[in-house]
Amino acid sequence: MHLGDVLLQGAAALASLGAVALVVLIVYKVVEGARLSLSTFGLGFVTHVGWDPVHLKFGAGSFLFGTAITSLGALILATPLAIGIALFLTELAPAGIRGPVTALVETLAAIPSVVIGLWGILVLAPLLRDHVDPALHSALGFIPLFGPATYSANVFTAIIVLTIMILPIISSISRELFLGVPSELKEGALGLGTTRWEMVRGVVFPYTRGGVAAAMILGLGRALGEAIAVAMVIGAFTGISWNLFNPGNTLAAMIALNYQGASSGLELSSLIYLALILLVFSILVNLLAQLIVRRVARRQGLAST
Repeated sequence: MHLGDVLLQGAAALASLGAVALVVLIVYKVVEGARLSLSTFGLGFVTHVGWDPVHLKFGAGSFLFGTAITSLGALILATPLAIGIALFLTELAPAGIRGPVTALVETLAAIPSVVIGLWGILVLAPLLRDHVDPALHSALGFIPLFGPATYSANVFTAIIVLTIMILPIISSISRELFLGVPSELKEGALGLGTTRWEMVRGVVFPYTRGGVAAAMILGLGRALGEAIAVAMVIGAFTGISWNLFNPGNTLAAMIALNYQGASSGLELSSLIYLALILLVFSILVNLLAQLIVRRVARRQGLAST
């Protein structure tokens, strides 16, 4: 074996071990920081609703609820939009505009979250409060999710902000997946007399469904961990409300807003406990995405043989 090959393998192995060691160190440090809260509240911390620094009673229940509502809501809104953008750029858009539109969509992912949060406060929140929220309440007020709309900083605004932030992730990955569909499959379907939509539905979607699912999960992971932009528009309310037009809070936003001002060691440890929960969710989401990709690759490999 050549010296260059040995050096390359060694450098690659060290890089891989370094990444693993970094994850282990992060997990260790977070667990160590949350030890006091873990010993005080145990697993009951996960379901307890309330955050009372005066009486030293803390729980993650309301923040878990807010994280789930905002992340899943953003995923539901962003997925069809992202798939539509990806299909337009790969199947429908004229060649002259594919490059500029693709660049603009990918540039959206590079905008700092604090800038998006500031835009959410100044532009998006008043727009939703004055026009969209009342219209949704008027049309869908019989559903608990669309109750009275009185706050500009609320869960629905956070959902829209997260939708904007995960949209380029899902659309970029989906676009690459759609470009990877063999052209002979698409041309064969069109040659058999199918319409373009029937070709997309019968060839493109089945071929890429596993990858699109993984892209959705990665977008979900991005939504779960977003802190600054959400903290700026969600209203920072501790409690559970099914009305999307009421203020709320999330795990990441709670940590960002209160870590520097923690008034006791137990409160600080409880905030790190929130970080531990968020870290576990993020790791599980990424592992699930990798599992889906591998299963789809294995099935496609078996199908090709």
